[in-house]
Amino acid sequence: MTATAGERRKPKGRATALRAPFHALAQRIGLSGRGLVVAVPYFWLIAFFLLPFIIVAKISLSQMIIGRPPFTDFFVWSDAWLPEIQAYLDNYRWLLQDSLYWVAYLNSVKIALISTLFCLLIGYPMAYAIARAKPTVRTLLLLMVILPFWTSFLLRVYAWMGILRNTGVVNNTLTSLGILDQPIQMMNTDFSVYVGIVYTYLPFMILPLYATLEKLDGALLEAAEDLGAKPWKVFLTVTLPLSLPGIVAGSMLVFIPAVGEYVIPELLGGPDTLMIGRVLWDEFFSNRDWPVASAVTIVLILVLVIPLALFQRHQAKVQEREA
Repeated sequence: MTATAGERRKPKGRATALRAPFHALAQRIGLSGRGLVVAVPYFWLIAFFLLPFIIVAKISLSQMIIGRPPFTDFFVWSDAWLPEIQAYLDNYRWLLQDSLYWVAYLNSVKIALISTLFCLLIGYPMAYAIARAKPTVRTLLLLMVILPFWTSFLLRVYAWMGILRNTGVVNNTLTSLGILDQPIQMMNTDFSVYVGIVYTYLPFMILPLYATLEKLDGALLEAAEDLGAKPWKVFLTVTLPLSLPGIVAGSMLVFIPAVGEYVIPELLGGPDTLMIGRVLWDEFFSNRDWPVASAVTIVLILVLVIPLALFQRHQAKVQEREA
């Protein structure tokens, strides 16, 4: 028994010895316990968001040249071994002067807003039905929502190309039934882009809504019904207000990536479907104008981040007032 206990103590001692350098490093930095745990996500954000953002911002303040990399240096070392900063705002002036970029921004926001609205209208009833289903059926329904993630995103978009084209499943079915005399042009239109975005991002709307509706207290609904409220009034006064956190979370998860979507407009959209993702691709790879493309990226990030920050600040003030 003593030998067995000793053997059990050895791995613990080894683990303690392995953790010792990390604890020593954390103490030197001044982090311990909760601070060390909080520092991990901050390190992740700094490494994979802040640093790339600074690099892109630096490139946006340079000028295009023919070379590798295809932009001028931000820091130029003089004979006195002091760095000189060479920053240019010509790229941002170009964005203000050329209407192509503003049309792309506005069109991207419009398509993303309409797609988010359709995802909400379709996803809310589905999430509500899943939350109110029996536990055994609920698991199956959630599996059906998550199942598309098991296949390639690109393959699913190509599948919609086969469904929506003039000789696709929809047109062939309607023509064979005698409903249509000739195929309807659905591919290479804004309609096909909306279909692709709504289909792709619908699970991102359903899952946050389900998580919120599943926690909804059924006693509140029963109390409202006992007080004589009709079902539609119970929904508008009880269910909908309590599900607002899920609506906001799902809308953000759909709207933010839909604004910068590139694959769906490129494969399903037409030449008139201008979105900022396609503009970025053309600037980076076709024109090889990395400074202008970086400026477009910075403006896009600001367009998305600033309204979200203001909204979260407003929500925090509302919660403080309610508390």
